[in-house]
Amino acid sequence: MQMTAKRVALVTGASSGIGRAIAKALLDDECRVILAGRNEEALREVASTNDAANVHVLPLDVTNFSAVDTLFDHMPATFREIDLLVNNAGHDIGGRTRFDQGPADDWTNVIETNVSGLIRVTRAVVPGMIARGRGDIVNVGSVNALRVIPDMAAYSASKAAVHAFSDGLRADLANTPIRVIEILPGLTQTDIVVRRFRGDRARAEAYYESFGMALQPDDIAAGVLFAINQPRQVTIAQMVIMPANRY
Repeated sequence: MQMTAKRVALVTGASSGIGRAIAKALLDDECRVILAGRNEEALREVASTNDAANVHVLPLDVTNFSAVDTLFDHMPATFREIDLLVNNAGHDIGGRTRFDQGPADDWTNVIETNVSGLIRVTRAVVPGMIARGRGDIVNVGSVNALRVIPDMAAYSASKAAVHAFSDGLRADLANTPIRVIEILPGLTQTDIVVRRFRGDRARAEAYYESFGMALQPDDIAAGVLFAINQPRQVTIAQMVIMPANRY
């Protein structure tokens, strides 16, 4: 079953990594996509390779709550009826540090982006989906929600919150046509690790090399497309995607 042509999708964190790959996959699947993120130049680079009628660039920091609450004021009317929300924006700046050795601001900033921002964007979009009687919400979480490892307390807590929120939202919307899908990737090679280490690319490359294998953003995008293209009576509630050599 193919996705209905010209559905409107909003992808947060679309400027790089998994969000960028998902946005490109949706555009290839004939969706009209709102590219949301903090790096406007990178968003416009993605947009430049597509028909302008099918893509809209929305500079957005999900921790700027006033901007999130008014996000529909900053998009054309033709993009306002959102059929698919992909909550992908997130970071782990300061991560891989023992909790007591990292500043509290790092840990609370992770929560503000990965949890509060996701919840607020969802709250802005869901009422319209309910009113129109259609929609999918995809929350990009992490396997860290299920398997906690040392030196990632705040990030793991944020993804555990996304996991619980996804379950709770699915329960709240059970009597509506809205599907809530949670994608839980394992180790995926993106710039999140470079940002985690505050731009230290050598350290990030060494981190990935220590695991021997990592997923690529396109792998996660393929999982998202699989989930949203299922018949409407099917909800892929949770999809764990792991590298082949991990358990």
